[in-house]
Amino acid sequence: MGDMRAVLETLAATHECLKVKGKKTAYLAVNGNMFAFVDDGSALCLRLSEDRKAEFNATHGLDDVRQYGAVMRGYVRVPETVLGDRKALAALFAEVVDHAKGLKPKPTKRS
Repeated sequence: MGDMRAVLETLAATHECLKVKGKKTAYLAVNGNMFAFVDDGSALCLRLSEDRKAEFNATHGLDDVRQYGAVMRGYVRVPETVLGDRKALAALFAEVVDHAKGLKPKPTKRS
């Protein structure tokens, strides 16, 4: 499904406080917590609660998201079936944003 950074930017535009960051790896964060990114394989990955992640992966027959050999806790890779369904993608993204806003804030590093 085309350029995932553009998809991420379109999703971010639905929430006033979100802006895509990252030059090499596009990502979104709120309160210092990353909750969405485009992986090296150009897949959109979103962060859910662990229970919801297990349910989502089981429903869509997906494996854990891995980056640099480690499992990304809470992250799911969004399948083409969801990417192609605007309503389903919008609902999933709203759920992800709500979950991210509920996470404990982390201090951000500023250079």
